[in-house]
Amino acid sequence: MSDENWQLAAHALRLLAHDPQGLGGAVIRMRACPARDAVLKALKTPLPVRKLPPNISDDQLFGGIDLASSLAAGRAVMTRGFFDQPTIALMPMAERCADTVAARLGALLDRGEATAVLAVDEGIEVDERAPDKLADRLAFHIAPEGRMPDGWPRVTAPTQGSKLTDSAAQEQLTVLAARFGILSFRAPILAYRAARAAAACDGRDHLTTADIELAAALVLAHRATQLPAPEDTQERPDPPAPDMSEPDQTDTDTPQSDAFPETDMLIEAVATLLPAGLLQTLSAQNMSRRASGAGAGQKRASNRRGQPLPPRPGRLDGTRRIDLVATLRTAAPWQPIRRARRPDAKGLIIHPSDIRVKRYVQHSDRVLIFCVDASGSSAVARLGEAKGAIELLLAEAYANRDHVALVGFRGTGAELLLPPTRSLVQTKRRLAALPGGGGTPLASGLHSAQVLADQTRGKGLSPTLVLLTDGRANIALDGAADRKRAAEDASQVANAIRAQGTRALVIDTSNRPQPALQDLGRSLDATYVPLPRADARHVSQTVNMVLNG
Repeated sequence: MSDENWQLAAHALRLLAHDPQGLGGAVIRMRACPARDAVLKALKTPLPVRKLPPNISDDQLFGGIDLASSLAAGRAVMTRGFFDQPTIALMPMAERCADTVAARLGALLDRGEATAVLAVDEGIEVDERAPDKLADRLAFHIAPEGRMPDGWPRVTAPTQGSKLTDSAAQEQLTVLAARFGILSFRAPILAYRAARAAAACDGRDHLTTADIELAAALVLAHRATQLPAPEDTQERPDPPAPDMSEPDQTDTDTPQSDAFPETDMLIEAVATLLPAGLLQTLSAQNMSRRASGAGAGQKRASNRRGQPLPPRPGRLDGTRRIDLVATLRTAAPWQPIRRARRPDAKGLIIHPSDIRVKRYVQHSDRVLIFCVDASGSSAVARLGEAKGAIELLLAEAYANRDHVALVGFRGTGAELLLPPTRSLVQTKRRLAALPGGGGTPLASGLHSAQVLADQTRGKGLSPTLVLLTDGRANIALDGAADRKRAAEDASQVANAIRAQGTRALVIDTSNRPQPALQDLGRSLDATYVPLPRADARHVSQTVNMVLNG
């Protein structure tokens, strides 16, 4: 399979060299290594290849005013944009590309003003990848695995297939995309262009089924979001009998080879190229999209610190910082007109409308609030899992900017066992001897977690709740032993937590998935994960997978 992936990579580079603008480019998901250097060198194109940083500014991308030259010349002097000349953009570390940059690149590709983009994706985790809005416009996804074959890139000529009309090829590719759950209309369009490029590279002016199969493997396989369901086998009404009184209008001269290729055969060919564990990967991605992103908390605007954003017009009211360069760049083109109106003025003439202020965005730190069921006979094992998971997560706390806290509930109430902290030493000392046993006051545990989430949110943190329980609540919020009231109280508190916007994860530690916990997860708008007999490492990995998307 690794040799086949390398062969597909060679085909993709060959087609991209033939029609870079029509195909848009490719995502190359490889870490820095000699094999990746060989892949980049294998793109044989007369066009220059220039590096495009993932944080490129608008002035560098579209062109803008050269501030120093404009001030010296007394007139607007413009700089050239990145794609003013035909060029192939090579973007290293594409997984760090900002959404704003990806949107601007996508607009250039849509308008045909950008030739092609090679997005070099160096991400490791599933959620570390080039932005979807950019990857959707690039035909290919090159991610060969295993050792590079000797003599690569030697392209093996595909087997000759039956001749196809353009309309048949377009319809077949559209059907394939729909069967694999690909919703973007760009996918079949790019696949058709890839098929045309494959035919042209072989010196043909017509398409064949082999071209369709190659294009589907290169363009559609990595975009698949589902495995094709079997076609409906229900009986269909027989077609009406032909009217024998009318002459047969069928064009008997039409060659049989113009018929569609067998859909099931193409589906099987593409399915063999789907990434291993596709459904598990898609599940992880879907759960990750519900999380806060990259281990960080919620975004919030700032005037002083954080990640810089493009400047905006503003006023000097003492609360904002002026962006001097952006202000001068805005004022420079108007200087000749303003000097003609005010010949006695000295220096630059700045109007209030020229003022540009700096903007930043900050990610607040996140606190993971573990709400752990410490009741019943399995309390010792469950608390042990929570302790180990917290210690494992704390080892990554500095990199992820996470705090952790622990709320335990048992008997008739809940207790804050560990306030929010990033200290591993303090955590181990407090977790050394935790109590267990008794009833299951689930509502009290959720209420204590809710209060703690409010407190941490008031301190500028972004709380995330992780609930570990088997779901057998039997103690109401007032401490009474009543299973029905206990379930109702837990549901009410869960609705309140959801209303506050607190993200949550429910880990079901029972031997079998509990419907009551699934309902509670829906009340919390949380991800529900059944995890029977989970050890600390499994709990830690699950939390990271779901919450660090």
